[in-house]
Formats: sequence, C-alpha cells, structure tokens
Amino acid sequence: MDAHGETTHSPNPETYNPWSIVNLVFHHLAAEGLHPVLGEAGDPGPPAADLLRALGITPAKEGSRQASEQTRNDLAAIRAAFEASAET
Repeated sequence: MDAHGETTHSPNPETYNPWSIVNLVFHHLAAEGLHPVLGEAGDPGPPAADLLRALGITPAKEGSRQASEQTRNDLAAIRAAFEASAET
C-alpha cells in the first residue's frame, strides 16, 4: 500500500519466508501480553501464508512445505519414469 492507503502493484513484488514475518508478528503480540495461536487444527503454514497476504506480502514459495513436498513427488515420478525407460 502506498501512503494514501491504495494498493500498489510492483512488477516484481518482494517475497518473504512466511515464518520470518509470522515470528515477528507473534513476538510483538507476545510482548503486548497476548498469546496468539496459529494453525490450531494442524499445519500452520497455510494460516501463516494467509496472514502475510492480509498484510499485503506475497509468501515465498521456497518457504512452503507443500511446495517442497510437491517438488519431491515430481522428482520421484521423473526418476521412476527415467528408470523404467532405462530398463527397456
């Protein structure tokens, strides 16, 4: 957002690891005597990313456990296909 409260769109928005910002926010809230909880029902990654988006920050893909797991799955599928083709 700019100084007038309007959203600005940069061609290359800055990205951050969600945990860096969430950690900062949680430490600030704890210093104020609050006890924030995120992801009560499991993986806190998606709520952390939602918090960043609410602050106007784009979460970095490399900080995403889901993206990392998908990459591992994709690589395993490629390896399996390569090994299958090498056997024939």
